[in-house]
Amino acid sequence: MRRAVCPGSFDPVTRGHIDIFERASLMFDEIIISVFHNPGKDKAMFSMEERVEMLKLATKHIPNVKVTAFSGLLNEFCVRENAPFIVRGLRAFTDFEYEFQRALLIKKIDTHLETVFIMTNAQYSFVSSSGVRELAAFNGQIKDLVPSCVEERIRQHVAKKL
Repeated sequence: MRRAVCPGSFDPVTRGHIDIFERASLMFDEIIISVFHNPGKDKAMFSMEERVEMLKLATKHIPNVKVTAFSGLLNEFCVRENAPFIVRGLRAFTDFEYEFQRALLIKKIDTHLETVFIMTNAQYSFVSSSGVRELAAFNGQIKDLVPSCVEERIRQHVAKKL
């Protein structure tokens, strides 16, 4: 069974993320979407549990997806999950530089892990979680940027802050 991990903070999950998951699901028998704790991003809009819940709702149409969370080293998580592939989405050349370095580091740590890069669909090339958070904070239009179930959660979150 070919299993792949799609790691990320997904705060919040966007339509760009969903596009990558859908396309990766055609390449692998199982896609493990995993929300990870990123110490560099401590100003999260949603808790890890909320992000897992939203991901489950947003990906329920993809039959070979499993959603989970982890903290720690990605390579160790992949070994625990028996998933020798890591899927990363790329929006721009700057993403490639960052992800390429990470992939090389992972390969140095564990030669059995392979990183697969999937280019974003052009219609999502400008979409980022941070951009969605900023738009939402100023009551901007996010409808076409996130799944509808996520849009509602974001609106509720922002309304609580007012």
